[in-house]
Amino acid sequence: MQQRRLGTSDLEVSALGLGCMGMSFAYGPPPEKQEMISLIRTAVDRGVTLFDTAEAYGPFTNEELVGEALTPVRDRVVIATKFGFSLEPGVSAGQGGLDSRPEHIKQVAEASLERLKVDAIDLFYQHRVDPAVPIEEVAGAVKELIAAGKVRHFGLSEAGEETIRRAHAVQPVTALQSEYSLWWRQPEEELLPALQELGIGFVPFSPLGKGFLTGKIDETTTFDKDDFRQVVPRFTPEARRANRALVDLLTRFADEKGATPAQIALAWLLAQKPWIVPIPGTTKLARLEENLTAADIELTPEDLSEIESASAQITIHGDRYPAELAKRVGR
Repeated sequence: MQQRRLGTSDLEVSALGLGCMGMSFAYGPPPEKQEMISLIRTAVDRGVTLFDTAEAYGPFTNEELVGEALTPVRDRVVIATKFGFSLEPGVSAGQGGLDSRPEHIKQVAEASLERLKVDAIDLFYQHRVDPAVPIEEVAGAVKELIAAGKVRHFGLSEAGEETIRRAHAVQPVTALQSEYSLWWRQPEEELLPALQELGIGFVPFSPLGKGFLTGKIDETTTFDKDDFRQVVPRFTPEARRANRALVDLLTRFADEKGATPAQIALAWLLAQKPWIVPIPGTTKLARLEENLTAADIELTPEDLSEIESASAQITIHGDRYPAELAKRVGR
């Protein structure tokens, strides 16, 4: 697996990471735990070194899963987790309030260290910007955790440009995690130029559009009652039908390259900037293998130009979040 550096930091990781959220949370009933431990360890064997979790996934159970899976290979991996919600067992992050008070951040760090079975958190993200707490105080709290050796790198998730700049002035931000893919390109407008200027890496989540860009979902697909996509406007049957145009485009390129639509979608992301590290999630071994192979696909400048011009003709239908959750991003 190729390695990439997150911005100008000293944090080097595999070109593709593994998002672990769906192993415990958000996409219907979680799979069997030992099966997921095996999947995570297989990812390590295949060269993946960046693993993404959060206390909010479960809550808490995903960190425990990731910690147990990676303990035997701790020296080979980078573990990223997140703070920023007020959580109780059995209450999802979407229902809990925001809490990035410095004292709470430090409490979360201690609890995450224990669940992950590590001495230091490699990358500690603020999960969502908390408008009640100045970002300078948030960055200051993480700076203290770094000085204490409990955290190695500071990250932000779904933050806006101004917030990123203010945080970075207090404690250098190593990475921004936000959604980015061929069907959500808003980060290109302000975020990517700012990240390049500041030397911050970018870790796109949902790089396959919550599964849609794999080509395995259409307007007839049904989702479990606990699947987050049930409430996402972009996943209504009408939106899925309209958005198949983008999948058709990916399929055309995939056929030419002897690849899959998912692999082309990931290869396109990797081609955008050398400091972009997508974290596709999966609970299936076959899908893991498919995703990781995308790192070996090279799209030529002509390919990228053709994808650009063709995708510009496609209008994506549906918002990526329900209205209430949309209020928490881009601050």
